[in-house]
Amino acid sequence: MTKRVRPKKFLGQHFLKDLSVAKRIADSLSLNGYKRVLEVGPGMGVLTKFLLERPLDLTVIELDRESVPYLRNHFPELEENIIEGDFLRFPVDQVFKEQFALIGNYPYNISSQILFKALEHRDLIVEVGGMFQREVAQRVASKPGSKVYGVISVLIQAYYDVEYLFTVDEGAFNPPPKVKSGVILLRRKENQNLGCDEKLFKRVVKMSFNQRRKTIRNSLKALTGKEFENEFLKQRPEQLSVDDFVKLTREIEKLQL
Repeated sequence: MTKRVRPKKFLGQHFLKDLSVAKRIADSLSLNGYKRVLEVGPGMGVLTKFLLERPLDLTVIELDRESVPYLRNHFPELEENIIEGDFLRFPVDQVFKEQFALIGNYPYNISSQILFKALEHRDLIVEVGGMFQREVAQRVASKPGSKVYGVISVLIQAYYDVEYLFTVDEGAFNPPPKVKSGVILLRRKENQNLGCDEKLFKRVVKMSFNQRRKTIRNSLKALTGKEFENEFLKQRPEQLSVDDFVKLTREIEKLQL
């Protein structure tokens, strides 16, 4: 019998031990229009166990060399679908040729990077579900006007509908983290065309939040190079919705023609 895997601090590992939470996460995926699912960082397979009970085609990717033999021993049906590697370096579009969902109890130290990688491959990734540090989960799901609404909120919500599902207490993990966790689900929007230059949109959003206590006029001076009037320039970035940022980007596009 393969010994239990030790959680490793340098990998940001906090193994989920509450089976009811794992089942709720597994059940959150809609499986609407896809069957393939990639689980990131399965550890000892607490979430994996419940994913295998659902009618889906599961692949897992695990960086921890101690976890890989454990998974092979306890989930022999996954033998051909266990990838040893780092998801952040994983060539998604070379391995997956069809739409799939991403799920996991994500390492908190790289969870934002995982979301941005999913965003880069949104043509393939139709859903993203799972566990994040609660602060990150709330930020991703927050609406305009919130103190935690920021760059990641706008960029993710431009392409995905975000639902905050539930909060998980520290005691559900081994070892217990110092913070609470939040489970969210991202569903890709049907219309992926923002109707503006998407690279410029990203720059506008990032520059606007560089000085979030100031009005957008101050933040975007270096980008426009010209004076122009717009209803949003007198506002702070956290007051603007995704649609507002799209409209602002269109105005800046006109100036750059």
